[in-house]
Amino acid sequence: MGSCGTSNIERINMKRDGNIADNNRDVVDLRGAVTLAHHFLKGRVRPGDRVVDATCGNGNDTLFLAGLVGAEGRVWAFDIQEDAISNTAALLAGHGCSSRVELAPVGHENLLGLVTEPLSAAVFNLGFLPGGDRKCITRAETTVAALEQVVSMLVPGGIVTIALYPGHDGGDEEADAVERWAAALPPHDFNVWRHRQLNRSTAAPYLLLVERRPS
Repeated sequence: MGSCGTSNIERINMKRDGNIADNNRDVVDLRGAVTLAHHFLKGRVRPGDRVVDATCGNGNDTLFLAGLVGAEGRVWAFDIQEDAISNTAALLAGHGCSSRVELAPVGHENLLGLVTEPLSAAVFNLGFLPGGDRKCITRAETTVAALEQVVSMLVPGGIVTIALYPGHDGGDEEADAVERWAAALPPHDFNVWRHRQLNRSTAAPYLLLVERRPS
């Protein structure tokens, strides 16, 4: 059994992505939207915090968040696919993190009825379940509804990371809708950043970061 610690979780993610640089220190290759999201989350989420994984998928983001919040923290993880919930549950159990996470087998547009505390962070990794049915994708209308709910619960200094995938069918429409939503957030309340690699295709995944401005 693995341990539910951030260093262990980061090492798992880096090995999966082929990002171990040498034997002396771990250097993360910031080549993808998810890796970049983790970089920002690590700087904001603290032990004892409350956070949301709005699209738990195979559980890697959920596990990462569970390591950040620690034994006194709480993660709410959402997904409509049974395989995603079971895969996430198995990953968490294998790392001793199950008690930190509440798995919700419902769409993330329902999170306001289940999440009861202010949030330090929320993660949206959109698109389809890796290894699953590519026709089952996140949709603009439910994603934007969930984002509206999440930002209403963010504490000052809290962040939302949104990994967007314009390269698959329906992904470009969802990305456009999310960008329109983010662009309309009032600048006196929120900072909004778009991060994409200029030396990659315009169809490559990219990251939006929303921060509720600190008081």
